[in-house]
Amino acid sequence: MGVTGFRGQVVALTVVIATAVVAVLVVVSHVLLSRVTDADSRGLARTRAEAVAANVTVRGGRVVMTENGNEALDTVAWVYADGRLIDGIAPDGVLDHVEELAGSGRSRTVTADNHLFHSRAISIEGHRAVVVAGVDLTPYEASERRGLALSLILGGLSILLAGAVAHLAVRRALRVVHAMAALADDWSDHEPGRRFDLGVPRDEFGELGRTLDRLLDRVDTALADERRLTDEIAHELRTPMTVLRGEAQFAQLSRRELAPESVLREVERLDTAVSAILGTARSGGDVGARCDLRAAARRAVAGRPVDVAVPAGVDVAVAAELVVAVLSPLLDNGLRHAASRVRITARVRAGDVVVEVLDDGPGFDPAQVGRAFEAGVTGGGGHGLGLAVVRRLAASAGVDVRAVADGHGRVAVTLPRASR
Repeated sequence: MGVTGFRGQVVALTVVIATAVVAVLVVVSHVLLSRVTDADSRGLARTRAEAVAANVTVRGGRVVMTENGNEALDTVAWVYADGRLIDGIAPDGVLDHVEELAGSGRSRTVTADNHLFHSRAISIEGHRAVVVAGVDLTPYEASERRGLALSLILGGLSILLAGAVAHLAVRRALRVVHAMAALADDWSDHEPGRRFDLGVPRDEFGELGRTLDRLLDRVDTALADERRLTDEIAHELRTPMTVLRGEAQFAQLSRRELAPESVLREVERLDTAVSAILGTARSGGDVGARCDLRAAARRAVAGRPVDVAVPAGVDVAVAAELVVAVLSPLLDNGLRHAASRVRITARVRAGDVVVEVLDDGPGFDPAQVGRAFEAGVTGGGGHGLGLAVVRRLAASAGVDVRAVADGHGRVAVTLPRASR
């Protein structure tokens, strides 16, 4: 779904909510207005009836009005006594309703023909009289219709205004997202290392920008890891491939057959390197694996002039392939810098086994010992990737590996001891 679709949904939702709110308000206001007008009309009818009833009296044995000069009430109030009309003029349209109320002889309120009638019974000196007051409801109904129409017009304008405001607000808000998407597309082609750098987030879009920056950083890190992995694989494969090529070229020049032992040794080294790097480095090693340390160390030596001083019967909680893959580059590094001797030692310490690869060469520079396992850092004669491979493999299995600057070559690998 595009930006337009999202904006349309937000606007539509706003319009629906505004319509529901306006509808409720219109209904409530109309009901309240109807009740108010009904109460006003009933109050007016009662007031008229009471005003007229106050002027009813008895003179000479007859019920009469003490004041009859108020002609304004003659057409809206009527007085009946002893079954006859004694005051007021009842139009033909309402006469039947007035006479019906007068004949009932009790107080009541009825509505008929757009009129509201209120009757009030009076008992005075043995006579019974009934005062009927009427109120024309046409002005009230007209007022209600005008109020309803006005409410609908204002409600419709409110709905349109809410939709327009929502449209403008969402469009302005999404403008930031659209700009970010355009910048990201441009950066992916020309400047993949750029970031949004919006600073401290002040709103949700600032949070989004910071999250995207972190995501891009992780993607960059993953790509860098993949590039390093490629370099490390190439480095691990280069040495045995070079040996195989040299053996083949020497056999070709000397017109003799290749020595099966050397070919198998280098092929096994290739298989170990590929399996360890692609399997262990990416998956983090096998859970529950264990191996005999002495046997794994002998596999790592594989015919190299290296002394193995590893006690028998010591098992470690890592796969043999990982031990071989970690120790092989260390042995190559030691043989490259040794004066005459390289050896492997091991000692049990608490729940760990410390394996050391030692050579009698110049060792690590104390100023550079902390960077010995970084890619590209080399003491000469190499590409600076062998120890980087060791660090990757060790980290993938939770194995600690560190270089020691003591005047000679020393690398300590701490392996977890397998439980018995």
